[in-house]
Amino acid sequence: MANTDPMTVETAMALGQAIAHNFRGNSGRHKIVIGKDTRLSGYMFETALSAGICSMGGDVLLVGPLPTPGIAFLTHSMRADAGVVISASHNPYQDNGIKFFGRDGFKLPDRVEEKIEMLMWGEQLKEARPPSPQIGRAFRIDDATGRYIVYLKNTFPAHLSLEGLKIVIDCAHGAAYKIAPQVFQELGAEVIALGVHPNGLNINDRCGSLFPELVSAKVKETGADIGISLDGDADRVIVVDRNGDVVDGDRIMAICATEMARKKTLKKNTVVATVMSNIGLELYLKSKKIRLLRAPVGDRYVVEAMRAGGYSFGGEQSGHLIFLDHATTGDGVLGALQLLAVMVESGKGIPELAKKMVAFPQLLMNLRLKRRVPLESLPGFRKAVSEFEKKLGKRGRIVVRYSGTEPLLRIMVEGEDQEETERIVNALADQARVEIG
Repeated sequence: MANTDPMTVETAMALGQAIAHNFRGNSGRHKIVIGKDTRLSGYMFETALSAGICSMGGDVLLVGPLPTPGIAFLTHSMRADAGVVISASHNPYQDNGIKFFGRDGFKLPDRVEEKIEMLMWGEQLKEARPPSPQIGRAFRIDDATGRYIVYLKNTFPAHLSLEGLKIVIDCAHGAAYKIAPQVFQELGAEVIALGVHPNGLNINDRCGSLFPELVSAKVKETGADIGISLDGDADRVIVVDRNGDVVDGDRIMAICATEMARKKTLKKNTVVATVMSNIGLELYLKSKKIRLLRAPVGDRYVVEAMRAGGYSFGGEQSGHLIFLDHATTGDGVLGALQLLAVMVESGKGIPELAKKMVAFPQLLMNLRLKRRVPLESLPGFRKAVSEFEKKLGKRGRIVVRYSGTEPLLRIMVEGEDQEETERIVNALADQARVEIG
């Protein structure tokens, strides 16, 4: 929670100093982009980070509220040494976080983040402070929004237009509240914009990608062709078709991957998803002779697998979509544009495009525990998982993992039969409770 340890001004200032020191170039001068979403605490963290960076001789480029992928883009295009995003993504306004990008626009690897964390509280920074004449400066980049809008529009095929389409867009009172409506309008669409009045306290408040029912109701009310729901930092997207039905990241990946394969832009005919993507996506892609490679949960791990294997497209069921030929990270607006391009060029609506992938019943139970016990130390639970996996065969899956941020054991089961899937989830949860307590 913002203004509570460890998310305090003191931490942010120390982090700014560590970032500046880590990215200091041979000349001693370096520049770092700082952007944020619209939550209230962004002001104090932006100021604290800037002070820390300037105190170590770094120059700061302030871009104000801008989607996370926009910071990645500007960091690379402006030849900055690093980019910083102040955002807690889809979380409520009380929370906040700080993310980093390298000069190439990609998220920093774990080893670099660990090095920065070690620098924060060590003695090295005190000795590395430059003399007064070498203190850094802060500059505001007034045209950051315009630069990013032009970039996004250039990812949409030049021979296509959105004229004649009515689009509902929910910006979650977040970082894309100005950018997203403008992008779709300038490409010719009639736009009905929701969640575009941020006040610092309403970001993600019963709106955005976690609450697609808001867009769904508006689509049905207005007769729109499509609804688009972004989260607070606009790095992911969930879509609603003209009937008000939700289309998640798996179905969007199925649609876009098929089109990319047809155009031969899907490198190595492979899509990278995570262990949480529905088995229905895997079976659909297999029928199209497209391979699905699974990575751990988290868009950064999807990107790492894509870069390591030389693949061009991947994403998550939650709506992070990475088109590596266009971007270095998940981008909700860009992802929506690629989906709309398929829709316009094919002349087909989202219901027709999305129905080709048949999703299996997928149940996820979050089991709150008093303690975290290594799964390998639970023989009864492991045996139950193994037996159920044999029963499901190739037409089902079981994924068990601990949450990275909460005391939760996540049990996900997929299968063709809804009732059987429910029985398996409940049986595994009961066994976990018996052994863990």
